[in-house]
Amino acid sequence: MRIETIDLNFMETPHTIASFLLLGDGGRAALVETGPTTCLKSLLGGLKEHGVAPEEVGEVFLTHIHLDHAGASGHLTEALPNATFYVHGVGYPHMADPSKLLRSASRIYGENMDVLWGEVRPVPEERMVALEGGERVPAAGGVLEAHYTPGHAYHHLAYLEPDSGALFAGDVGGIRLPGCTYVRPPTPPPEVDIEAWLRSLDLVRSLSPRSLWPTHFGSYEDVERHLSELERRLRDWSAFVEERMRRGLSRERIAAELEERGNAELRAAGAGAEDLASYELAGAYWMLVDGLMRYVAKRRGGGAAGSLR
Repeated sequence: MRIETIDLNFMETPHTIASFLLLGDGGRAALVETGPTTCLKSLLGGLKEHGVAPEEVGEVFLTHIHLDHAGASGHLTEALPNATFYVHGVGYPHMADPSKLLRSASRIYGENMDVLWGEVRPVPEERMVALEGGERVPAAGGVLEAHYTPGHAYHHLAYLEPDSGALFAGDVGGIRLPGCTYVRPPTPPPEVDIEAWLRSLDLVRSLSPRSLWPTHFGSYEDVERHLSELERRLRDWSAFVEERMRRGLSRERIAAELEERGNAELRAAGAGAEDLASYELAGAYWMLVDGLMRYVAKRRGGGAAGSLR
């Protein structure tokens, strides 16, 4: 099986959101991630560029249902007439009826919903299969192994292609952009769970992948270094936020201090101004702080129940 990265050129910015194209024998094809509806033209253009006709795509795998990963799915049921969509069972009903998902996302993104994500349509239930983790699923004539990897979201799956050892990590593998070694934890509200995330990283290690393919963005072979940096930063950032919450700092102040710290870390890793802007588009500090603050409050017993983004 051959793997190609389709750059969805999110907000006209390269190397921010990827869809991964799996190419098998006999013209068989599958996708991992759809991206948002605003990137639909780029996704379909990527299929055409690689010589794949829409009817040749037999499977679409979603790591989770956040709009930057799965928002175009409803549109793609029309564009890809033979594709079956695979999603975790917790996310399944929210793909069939995205109203709750959209209400939750609207509280985060407000008036920017349309420009960022575009229209979100339901996915017909007869076109979906719910997964729990542990399944081996046909993909482009081969197979993908689904693994339950909560932490970023309760409905998160990572997919291993066993022959190549490629692990499609979604967001559980962090944000890392091409040309950079730096790994940023994507911690948006409402479902961040650091303990579950650390367990998921241990699971990823146990799979012994030869390469990681995070949706934000690309593929990397320094697997243990990458995972260790992500683990360290998850611990450091959550402790950083918790300490400032204990001192009574405002959300705005905490976000500003984390931005100062995170950008210093990026520069120390050799990133330039353009890299800083790209990382911010892939995972903005204000949103990452919101997720970490919610996690800390819930762990203390003071957090309100949330909904899916």
